[in-house]
Amino acid sequence: MNQKNIYVKNMPLGEAKEKWQDALQKISFFDSAHVTKISVEDALGQVTGAPVFAAHSSPAYNAAAMDGIAVHFADLAAASDAAPVRLTGKQFTAVNTGNCLPQEFDAVVMIEDVHYLEENEVELAIPATPWQHVRTIGEDIVATELILPVGHKIRPIDQGAMLATGVTKVLVKEAPLVQVIPTGSELIQPGVAPGPGQIIEFNSRILTGYLNEWGAKATGASPVSDDKEKLRTAISDAVKKNDIVIINAGASAGTRDYTSTVLAELGEVVVHGVAIKPGKPVILAVVNDTPVIGLPGYPVSAILTMRLFVHEMIYNFMDMQKPASQWTAARMSRPIHSAMGVDEFVRITLGQVGTELMATPAGKGAGAVMSLVRADGILTLPAGSEGVGAGEEVQIELLRPLTDVQSTLVAIGSHDNIIDVLANLLHKGRKAIRISSAHVGSMGGIMALRRGEAHLAGSHLLDEKSGEYNISFIKRFLADTKLQLINLCYRQQGLMVAKGNPQAIKGFQDVADKHLSFINRQNGAGTRLLTDKTLKDMGLKPSDINGYEHEEYTHMSVAAAIANGSVDCGMGILAAANALNLDFVPVAEERYDLIIPKQFMDDKKIQALLELIRKNDEFQTLVNSLGGYSLRDSGNIMYEQ
Repeated sequence: MNQKNIYVKNMPLGEAKEKWQDALQKISFFDSAHVTKISVEDALGQVTGAPVFAAHSSPAYNAAAMDGIAVHFADLAAASDAAPVRLTGKQFTAVNTGNCLPQEFDAVVMIEDVHYLEENEVELAIPATPWQHVRTIGEDIVATELILPVGHKIRPIDQGAMLATGVTKVLVKEAPLVQVIPTGSELIQPGVAPGPGQIIEFNSRILTGYLNEWGAKATGASPVSDDKEKLRTAISDAVKKNDIVIINAGASAGTRDYTSTVLAELGEVVVHGVAIKPGKPVILAVVNDTPVIGLPGYPVSAILTMRLFVHEMIYNFMDMQKPASQWTAARMSRPIHSAMGVDEFVRITLGQVGTELMATPAGKGAGAVMSLVRADGILTLPAGSEGVGAGEEVQIELLRPLTDVQSTLVAIGSHDNIIDVLANLLHKGRKAIRISSAHVGSMGGIMALRRGEAHLAGSHLLDEKSGEYNISFIKRFLADTKLQLINLCYRQQGLMVAKGNPQAIKGFQDVADKHLSFINRQNGAGTRLLTDKTLKDMGLKPSDINGYEHEEYTHMSVAAAIANGSVDCGMGILAAANALNLDFVPVAEERYDLIIPKQFMDDKKIQALLELIRKNDEFQTLVNSLGGYSLRDSGNIMYEQ
């Protein structure tokens, strides 16, 4: 029988980092980098392995800094407009910029100040100072002067400085060799369609990408199945050839998680289990004087723990200072609760809404890789914190430049595939505007506008009494907000079903009568309201629908659940059904609008968005190609207050 691993300790982050640094010092890890001599012309981006000193001075001679004549400054001491001085013969000589200054002269007069009387006679009305307009020997660099210190990343200007002083070869540090070993019998390579229980192996690509970006020379190994002996062989081979080895997955306490056991048998496990979220199961070990890091299998956990324990290792190995993180202050749009006793790292999206930089959680789940794709920064909640409240100012570590954040249009509300079309068209333009969209349903979008968290909200809320879309909800919840309700589209809503409609579903009556499984949208979503109205009009109760309480947050998530066979049907738009090759049973056409507060109408991002909707032919073509849309009122103002 396999025995479950248990964590050595749920160790505080600070203590874990200290123990890890001590272990690395003990094996002289930071002194183990090799150096090699290469041509300066090939050294761009390399890191100096020794200090670089000038072989000779630059300039190597006294050089004219201007076109003009070389003179002895003392000959012009009395020169003035009233009493110009004349020089003849050997008292001057013509020079061009860069010419070697003859030894008998110590100044240069610009050609603009020289009045030639004859070819060998000039008149000057301005006195000269010693070494005027002369680049003296060593003015830039003196022979033996330090050009670059050890641990310096070589730039183009550094190459020029070395070559200018006669340095043609330079010692550089060899980047640390890192191998990333993905583990798991369920892994398949990209390009292969996954079957049940199979997962595309992409983590190693992400991890090697970050490692190379940090200055390492990283490669990914072929996945190792859940076999203890195969893992032992892979680790034993890797530590012989690399400076750092990273094992992805197998760090936890499952019956097939062998990483900690194998590492303990091959070497020393320094840390197993750190009080962080995500990333608790991380393993820090040493095998044959080589650091081996066991990262959790979930991509977000793996990335964040590698940032915590490996990022600085790479820079220290190269004798370099890790670039300082960029931080910004922001205000939380909603509360975040945190478990006591762990350092929690929360992915955050940012948006400049009015005068406030608003911070909103980008999503939870250590496996939600898109939450990091969308994230603008990381909020750290220390172990002693219970969380932060809505409206509280927080410090965010930026993952993208603040200028990118400031060019972001924050859209919160109902999901529609057209938002993705708009995001792509806006970003590819010269204005490079980003759309940060949070799919929280129409009602969630209205409340976000009420709290001042967004520039706009997508909404398709149907008033059952009036049959009107959105207006009654705006009057109720945004009564004090001056705004425009602008139509984006009309769209077909209906039941999405598997290709070929194997259950012969014609409507909700069939779903109820045949006890078919259904997936719903969340409370507050316009699709949920339409579902409820349709059921009510048909005399059906929520309890008649198997799965009514099973909720998803986007049309595409509902479509994906149907496509993979998890459920028989769900309400969504035709475009989502088309995207995943599903069949579609129409239920109703609905209106989908954008609610935009008037305070943002002069914002260039909003103006660019509306111009796209109203005037861009490519936008019209792309939307019509999705299927199920009408743009007959797109861009029109449907209501204003």
